Amino acid sequence: MDANVLQESFVERLDRHRGILFKVANAYCAKPAEREDLIQETIAQLWRSYGRFDARSSFATWMYRIAMNVAISYYRSETRKRRRVAPFEESVFERFPASDGGQTDDRLDLLRELIGQLPPLDRALVLLYLDDFPHAEIASILGISETNVGTKIARIKERLKRSASTVPH
Repeated sequence: MDANVLQESFVERLDRHRGILFKVANAYCAKPAEREDLIQETIAQLWRSYGRFDARSSFATWMYRIAMNVAISYYRSETRKRRRVAPFEESVFERFPASDGGQTDDRLDLLRELIGQLPPLDRALVLLYLDDFPHAEIASILGISETNVGTKIARIKERLKRSASTVPH
């Protein structure tokens, strides 16, 4: 395939599914600058891997798989950096911005906060679950068994319910 055609194809598909980039970045990064860095790193990795995209899965599934892997690696490297540096006074968790820039429901803010406190793999699982991916596809993206997906989702739901019930209303 011609390099220009390949690049145009990539850009068109990336543009069609760009929401995935923002969802993943919002789930793994509290600060806007970190989200931008993660999105740039994800796009770079997607482009490096695009020549190997074989269409066995949908582009969105393939993109999620790469975005999640990049995000988890990024999250781990950022966590290691933070351990070496004492944090300057800042909030424990910066709420995710509303996607439409409008007012958000307090329950949605709470859910975002609780999801943000989950371990990286659980956070990825919840994002895919909330995007209505079937268990088989989630398993494929995250590299775990379909049974494990169902079990983890049930446990995460219970954990989120318990956490939400302890928050003052």
